[in-house]
Amino acid sequence: MERHGKIALEEHFVTPALEHCIAPVGWPPDAWRRVIAGLHDVDERLRQMDALDIERSVLSLGSDGIQGIASHERAIATAREANDALAELVASRPDRFSGFAAIPLQDPGAAADELGRAVGELGFVGALANGFSELEDGSIAYYDQPEYAPFWARVAELGVPFYLHPRNPLPAHSRMYEGRPELLGPAWAFGVETGTHALRLITSGLFDRHPDLQIILGHLGENLPFAIARLEQRIAHREDVAFERPPRTVLRENFHLTISGNYHTASLIGILLELGADRVLFAADHPFERMEDAARWFDALPISPADRAKIAHGNATRLLGPAMNVDRRAARSILRPDH
Repeated sequence: MERHGKIALEEHFVTPALEHCIAPVGWPPDAWRRVIAGLHDVDERLRQMDALDIERSVLSLGSDGIQGIASHERAIATAREANDALAELVASRPDRFSGFAAIPLQDPGAAADELGRAVGELGFVGALANGFSELEDGSIAYYDQPEYAPFWARVAELGVPFYLHPRNPLPAHSRMYEGRPELLGPAWAFGVETGTHALRLITSGLFDRHPDLQIILGHLGENLPFAIARLEQRIAHREDVAFERPPRTVLRENFHLTISGNYHTASLIGILLELGADRVLFAADHPFERMEDAARWFDALPISPADRAKIAHGNATRLLGPAMNVDRRAARSILRPDH
């Protein structure tokens, strides 16, 4: 019997060897230990998924992930290690788990190669990057920069989505938050940082070059749906800026938004009016958010059955479908040749 439970797209994992990749932003020690336990515990994850009618979770490293490793060589090696570890986990329950690849965007060519390996050999359904990448010279890289053109060409060629996940700005770029640490992390800074990065992509011409490229943003779109109309209106007055498609159209045609960690009904209704139900996806952000909070809020939303089905699983199946059908026997044989 075919099942139609929810598909959750911003769910995180870690192994003991990868714990150095996960930053405890604003978490008290006891709470952080519970988060780490949740990142490790597969059985408890599955128990909650069963109880909350979550059919599948797409797993990935959380922030800062590979993006916080300034050494190009170490970032490349750690991304490969993380993807191999995630492939083992997915192969243990391919009926319940899928994977977003960790990618070493410190080196755009290596990132393209690792994404190709993760999708083609390991059966992953896309990539997730934790915001900007730190570089060996102390600078940071945003992905609208020209050197990322070959990487985006590879993403478009593979036909998989790219999840732009949050991270905090570096301390050198955080003066506006001095004395107000409560504004860092998911409370505010995550959204500002990630939404601005997404706008850099939108205004760079990336989507003119790759009109089918699909980006995923969490947390109801990192404030973009509520600011994009004013941005477009003001940019329209500039003679030095021109687009084949205006920013609002790009947001509607090249972005998907998840509900992760932002369970505000009025905001969701506004997003449905701005983008339509075909562009919204379910996510729980486990274990950084409570899986139950996401599922219970979503299941009680005052929306139509058709829209609920789209957001719960239909849109994810459409977006990830070809990659989700990859035969994972290849991943098993690569990672466990003795089986």
